[in-house]
Amino acid sequence: MIPPETHLQIGSLLFEGLDQIDLTGPFEVLSRIPNSTYRIYGPSSEPVRDLRGLRITPDAALTEAPRLDVLHIPGGQGQEALMRDAAVLGWIRSQAAGASHVFSVCTGALLLGAAGLLIGRRATTYWNAVDLLPWFGAQPVDARVVIDRDADGRTWLFAAGVTAGIDGALRLAAELRGDDAARAIQLGMQYAPEPPFDSGTPLSAPPAIVAQVRAAAAGITARRAATARAIAAELGIPTPEAAAGDAR
Repeated sequence: MIPPETHLQIGSLLFEGLDQIDLTGPFEVLSRIPNSTYRIYGPSSEPVRDLRGLRITPDAALTEAPRLDVLHIPGGQGQEALMRDAAVLGWIRSQAAGASHVFSVCTGALLLGAAGLLIGRRATTYWNAVDLLPWFGAQPVDARVVIDRDADGRTWLFAAGVTAGIDGALRLAAELRGDDAARAIQLGMQYAPEPPFDSGTPLSAPPAIVAQVRAAAAGITARRAATARAIAAELGIPTPEAAAGDAR
């Protein structure tokens, strides 16, 4: 836990085509953390639209962001367009280097991977992209929230898909201000989910539904896989197939 008298600078990345819940779910938590300033930063100060068309305006451009204590990277299909964006990836690297906590949601983890920040880490991401994590040098973990720590104390939190960002943000709030502060935030949000169907993971959903969702995402899934393979080659990360062969 960080001393309560320490003011925290918390910032989220905003980009065209993100999944707004990856941003706004954690926003509900992170914006309530005591003694902190929360801001949203985009490649420019212009509004963007999420993948369903919701218009969102950043507080400022990336270049105007202070050194952040907490860096939040959401995901969504628009993530793919940033996997080769030198300015955005450079900003992520720079901010992550100075932050005490780095938090990704969904395929935001792939942006950390493209920035070379997943090598040797335990991580998770959206269920339909988790198999790509080894291409970025990460060890995939089948969990809704995964926490990994550096020797110097920097903490990395990875939330799985979309709504898992709320769970991850509450874990982050507890890391920053203690369990009771996180509990108070959870109560203030009345976050006590009772989903009407047990269909929130590929293991619990009916096979026909899983196949339907995979088919609908086939295009972006293939593009993500191609990008992951190319970045693995550039970063000198052994392919998962080669690693499996070495293990045999």
